[in-house]
Amino acid sequence: MTFSTVTPALTTPTPGLPLHPTPNIFPRPQHSTRRDRFLQKPRSFRIFDRLRRRSVAFLEREGETWACFLVTFRGEDGRWYGYFSFRPKDGEFEEDEVRTADIFREASEGEIDHKARSLGRPLLSGLLASALHIREDSAAETPKLRRWFRSMLSENSQGLAGDWPQDGNGAVSEPDIGKLKSLYASYRLDQVCHLIALVKPEDFEGMVSSILEGEPIDFASKDVLQFAMMVVEFIDNLIPLPPFDTWARDFIENQGIYALYSHTLHREGRLP
Repeated sequence: MTFSTVTPALTTPTPGLPLHPTPNIFPRPQHSTRRDRFLQKPRSFRIFDRLRRRSVAFLEREGETWACFLVTFRGEDGRWYGYFSFRPKDGEFEEDEVRTADIFREASEGEIDHKARSLGRPLLSGLLASALHIREDSAAETPKLRRWFRSMLSENSQGLAGDWPQDGNGAVSEPDIGKLKSLYASYRLDQVCHLIALVKPEDFEGMVSSILEGEPIDFASKDVLQFAMMVVEFIDNLIPLPPFDTWARDFIENQGIYALYSHTLHREGRLP
């Protein structure tokens, strides 16, 4: 899946400058999936205190190591609640993590901690398998929207950038105007990808729903790329980007920084 053209006509911050995500002005979707209901905290109370998180164990599943955490919080009703959260060893993003429902409800945090640590690895492994099963069931119905957009943007950004300009000895060289325009278009997509990564998945779903005026994205539809482009163009217009000439001068002077930024965002799978 590739974009045919991306017109470099707006503006972007350089890699050395921080991105400032747009405040969340979009409503969240009102529907909920089976996974949403499994992951959400009970609606009968609100979290009264901050989440407290501590490591419990490391689990092996199909050759992959998962860190298991106990997460506790005090509800508005004064009681303590807790659940298990699991993150793969190389997980960097929120969507890499899975969690159980709130399975503990006690008068004190200490009681939850004691009960949680008395559970054996077989039971913890079973809870991990159950949480993964719920996520896989949801993913089978529809890809996670934020992850799909990031993957699609990353693929197209790297396709536009191609190989970074080097001379015959492998040293950085100054690219010609055509290469600069391709790199600029690639960097613009990187900024959209970076901004999406800073937004919570549920907030991003609400944003997409607002942009498309409630029209759902059907990933099996032939029109999916057109809808995706509408979202990308909308977000692109929210980001303050420098014009091409300004960006090009900065890129030529700081190619190493730009290369590291792109490598970190796409190759290492984490935010720069």
